[in-house]
Amino acid sequence: MAIASCKPASVMLLLGALLFAATFLAVPAAATGKTGQVAVFWGRNKDEGSLREACDTGTYTIAVISFLDVFGHGNYHLDLSGHDVSTVGADIKYCQSKSILVFLSIGGFGNQYSLPSPQAAADFANYLWNAYMLGTAKGVHRPFGDAFVDGIDFFIQNGAPDNYDELAKRLIEFNKAYRARTPVQLTATPRCRFPDRSVERALSTGLFTRIFVRFYDDAHCAAYWQQEWNKWTAAYPSAQIFVGLPAGEKKVGYVHPKNLQGGLFSVVQNAANYGGVMIWERYDDKRTGYSSFASKWA
Repeated sequence: MAIASCKPASVMLLLGALLFAATFLAVPAAATGKTGQVAVFWGRNKDEGSLREACDTGTYTIAVISFLDVFGHGNYHLDLSGHDVSTVGADIKYCQSKSILVFLSIGGFGNQYSLPSPQAAADFANYLWNAYMLGTAKGVHRPFGDAFVDGIDFFIQNGAPDNYDELAKRLIEFNKAYRARTPVQLTATPRCRFPDRSVERALSTGLFTRIFVRFYDDAHCAAYWQQEWNKWTAAYPSAQIFVGLPAGEKKVGYVHPKNLQGGLFSVVQNAANYGGVMIWERYDDKRTGYSSFASKWA
């Protein structure tokens, strides 16, 4: 009745106010809550057991093989810490048969990788596609035989950040030939202090579906992890953000299992793009059983 007695201009102002309230006073995006997603890095210690064994734990939903640690100058090297590479292909297939995604991580802690030019990025993308994914180019050695990984993880710790954005774009280009599947998925594993300049340009492409943020090995992040978590989730709303935790109690940033549910997860799961937990790494996890606690609340 009050609206009927108002002048048209007043009605428009009132409607505008109501629209403003509906838009800006709405309830924020719902918290994600538990996702059950647990990623683990495998390949850092021969005594961690096989990839198949890791997938048989029933704990992990994503396994990241690490590392392809030399690239960028026409030379490539896969470092699996003494594991028999010839057996990994069958293990990859086994893990995938259990609906576990398997990624190959590039980079690592060495200093023998870089992408000095866009052409180097293109060459490396072609190599990854043909050596580890669905490519079939002749003359390219496939370390895992006819098995293929589900995607590539960018673990860029050292060197210049140049051309990783170009690498991401080139890799995603391979998906265009497929309609019923996405053979190339991209993840990144940055250091927790935001932003990580090594992968910032790559992440700016918006092509990464999961980001495993390393909330360890940094005293600043151990003290201010909530602030850093909020920065990551706000910066990449379209990606699933995983909280990366060490399974070894001697690591800076270790969170005791009793503090996971009420402390850590009660905070990170408030983010609409919370993805799950990343465990560093399989050897320590096998020794401590850390993921068996984390997976309960992830």
